[in-house]
Amino acid sequence: MSYQIEEVKLSQQIFYHLLSQRELNEQQDKALYYAYTGNETVMNLVKSQGEIAHCVIERYGSSIYLIPKEENEVLGFSKRELKKVLCKSSGTDKDYYLSQFVILTLLVEFYDGQGQSAKGRDFMRVGELQNIIAERLKEGATYYDEEQQQQLGIAYSNMLEAFEALRSDDRGSKQKTTKEGFLHGIFKFLQEQQLIEYIEADEMITTTKKLDQLMDFNLLNQNNYTRVLHVLKEAENESN
Repeated sequence: MSYQIEEVKLSQQIFYHLLSQRELNEQQDKALYYAYTGNETVMNLVKSQGEIAHCVIERYGSSIYLIPKEENEVLGFSKRELKKVLCKSSGTDKDYYLSQFVILTLLVEFYDGQGQSAKGRDFMRVGELQNIIAERLKEGATYYDEEQQQQLGIAYSNMLEAFEALRSDDRGSKQKTTKEGFLHGIFKFLQEQQLIEYIEADEMITTTKKLDQLMDFNLLNQNNYTRVLHVLKEAENESN
């Protein structure tokens, strides 16, 4: 198939924009947005460049996103990088998986709605989330034995051990050796990725339009999230 030079140049412009911004929306750049949505050839060229870069290019609502594939450590984050950002300097795998559990729990609490959108609430207090995390870990460690946890792929006992090893500090500590500081680091990271708004003064979290769209159109369709949601709710219901 032969392409027009103008179409190739447009696709390169769009892909570069996505590489630098990770998002292209209608309000941000109408010309590039409509060049993508209104020309199938340009769209396919952009998607092809995404495949070469081990990314997925998807349009949700009025925004186009570049989403690195899970194994993409060039445009995404490696486990080592995430551990360095999210955990204390001496953090182990237990601490890393605890950080992922915190993020999943946050998603479950915000996106468990049954209406037109999966979003079930508009904001959450940090203290509430911290209590929910502690409860879920205890429930899971009690409800599932070690063998069942291994089969599920959710090591509740190990994560509970890591969580309880963190000190409690109600003075607003930012040290990752405290529960409050550990959560603070995760919230700051998610805010930097434009997924949440973390209002420190009010100790409150809200989600962004970007995360709302990703959850409604993409993440909620993934089997792993559905499985985790089921397991979390199963343990919670059994304990009640």
